Amino acid sequence: MTGKAWGGAFDEATDRRVERFTESVSFDRRLYAHDIAASIAHAQMLAKVGLITAAECQQIEQALAQIRQEIEQDRFPFSIEREDIHMHIEAVLVERLGDVGRKLHTGRSRNDQVATDMRLWVRDAIDRIDDRLATLQQAWVGRCAADAGVILPGYTHLQGAQPVLAPHYWLAYCDKFQRDRDRLADARRRVNVLSLGTAALAGTSLPIDRADVARRLGFDGVTANSLDSASDRDFLLEFVFALAVVAEHLSTWAEEWILWSTAEFGFLRLPQAFCTGSSIMPQKINPDCLELIRGKTARVIGALQTLLVLVKGLPLAYNRDLQEDKPPVFDAADTVEACLGIAAPLVSRAELDREAIAARLEQGYLDATTLMEHLIRRGVPQRTAHGLVGQLVRLARKKGVPLSGLSPAEFQAAHAELDQSAFDALGAERAVRAMTSYGSTGPEQVAAQVATWKKRLGMNAGSG
Repeated sequence: MTGKAWGGAFDEATDRRVERFTESVSFDRRLYAHDIAASIAHAQMLAKVGLITAAECQQIEQALAQIRQEIEQDRFPFSIEREDIHMHIEAVLVERLGDVGRKLHTGRSRNDQVATDMRLWVRDAIDRIDDRLATLQQAWVGRCAADAGVILPGYTHLQGAQPVLAPHYWLAYCDKFQRDRDRLADARRRVNVLSLGTAALAGTSLPIDRADVARRLGFDGVTANSLDSASDRDFLLEFVFALAVVAEHLSTWAEEWILWSTAEFGFLRLPQAFCTGSSIMPQKINPDCLELIRGKTARVIGALQTLLVLVKGLPLAYNRDLQEDKPPVFDAADTVEACLGIAAPLVSRAELDREAIAARLEQGYLDATTLMEHLIRRGVPQRTAHGLVGQLVRLARKKGVPLSGLSPAEFQAAHAELDQSAFDALGAERAVRAMTSYGSTGPEQVAAQVATWKKRLGMNAGSG
């Protein structure tokens, strides 16, 4: 009476308002390719174990391939009456094949079907995002050769701290995004487990072969507990958490470059092709792409929060609440992909204003720590050396000069070990060259790290 795939026990047709309220095809239609791929693998397994014939399997495969083509060519009819992408594909399959089409759903439920489709979709999304992260890393490494001689002020608390080589700065982001790639790769292992064949929640009495389907779809294995499989959305939480961290890293970079591009800093010239203007102030060149990357981070964090709240307190096994997992997952992935697509070319094309940077290097006493370590090498205890250099900085501030502007007599008055050799520790360039610890900003350390990243990212030795 209802015309629904599940309507056999119903006496009354579904209210139109309910159909509008419960439909999900408006957003889950993007799972069509994954749903069809999983259905083909399922049909092939059903034929292998004898639940359908080889001829029936071939009919199903051909019809599903045709449906996929029609969806891709925008010739497929969608309607809210058919609820979701799974029912759309199955309904058209039945229309075209009759009882043969009705056999496809043997040994499965929409509960395990949608979980499988989402795993397939997330697996593909992880691979796409990983590629974009690698491209962004290559953009950072690609800057290193041209910026090799540039020394930047390094900051803590947004106060000048110590000088660092520009390539050292760029590689810091390579490390951040590598951790993101590692998180996604680790999450992918838990994504890549087949849910299909656990049916609604208890499995099936039919002689299906889940391992066969897993092999056909490229899964590493199958889920072990049917109750858990129907309710598990951990893989979505983990995926979107990893995306939120990617977005946080992008936002940190965006905020930094927004500051650097201001007249107050003047360190960076952004490519105008990635900026916009003002409708009222003719002089404005605004860093809107960077601001939007920073702003869109909120969407990704919001998606994670939505998912965490969605699954809290759900009883086993499947509940319709889980229909609402898709919009935040899709939006988080789309947002991060879009941000990464803007980030790589922006990183490659931005230009450092070397004169403006150089003018700041001798401000803020960035060489104070190196002078302190000079004293330590001469046998002065660290805390004593810290206090002595602090006194010299205070004196230099009062006189309005850098540390190198103090006289030898003033150095000697502070401590006998502050002889003429102390001047060899002063200045941003000397401070950078003094760094030798592994992972530091010293030129040899940075050059080695650049070479390591080029090899890791498959870049030519001479590139960047």
